[in-house]
Amino acid sequence: MLRLLRAMFAVCLAVVACFGAAQAQTKPKITSLGPDFPRAALFVGNSFFYYNNGMPGHLSLLERAADEANKASYRNTMATIGGSGLDWHDMDNLLRPGGLGAYSFDDQNHVVFNKPGKQFDAVVMMDCSQCPIHPQLKDAFVTFARKDSDIVRAHGMRPVLFMSWAYADRPEMTAELAEAYTAAGNANDALVIPAGLAFARVRKLQPELNLYAPDRRHPSPTGTYLAACVSLAALTGRSPVGNSYTMGLDAPTVELLQKAAWDTVREYYGR
Repeated sequence: MLRLLRAMFAVCLAVVACFGAAQAQTKPKITSLGPDFPRAALFVGNSFFYYNNGMPGHLSLLERAADEANKASYRNTMATIGGSGLDWHDMDNLLRPGGLGAYSFDDQNHVVFNKPGKQFDAVVMMDCSQCPIHPQLKDAFVTFARKDSDIVRAHGMRPVLFMSWAYADRPEMTAELAEAYTAAGNANDALVIPAGLAFARVRKLQPELNLYAPDRRHPSPTGTYLAACVSLAALTGRSPVGNSYTMGLDAPTVELLQKAAWDTVREYYGR
């Protein structure tokens, strides 16, 4: 019996250590985009963004629910390529005046022509799911995070990095990705959205809640909603707790995800 108890205790310690390491050792330098928070953003990345009808679209609905008086000004667009790293995207072309985001549609499906020359306030960038920590690809992540941040600023917009999450069967990726993204954010004076840390938090709080698609990499609808809540908190400074947009999820799950997202953002930014 004593031997069994010791073995169980060792397993518990291993689990705690695994999740306890799920944070960046480096602290983020940029912790807010306020007081002039962005309301229009371009999300540049891959299938982690476009799963479940697009995380940026769900973010827009969260933003509009959080700020009804200004809901018409919130819009998010995504430019994604499956499996892509940042080096697959031509950032200068994406941000050309009169290009992506030149027009959008309101609640009545009327076309709205947006401000020419500056379609977005911010550009949120995500590398491929393992590129920032892959031995053969991490240098490209550093290079293109810098190059693309410079291009974004040259277009009068603010660069933001999106910290992706660990694979379901490789939880050790969380701390590695957190460190890589935080270091890149600091090097480029860019805000980092800590979605990966929120995934680790929820997995610790409620392991039976599935955040992943069957491939154990892409997000389930629950995972997409969590990422959207973290993005709301990071980009707008608003808490997602109590937000009326639920993406059709049940109330207990929504409550858990909203609180986990807000707690993660406050802890990461040191608020």
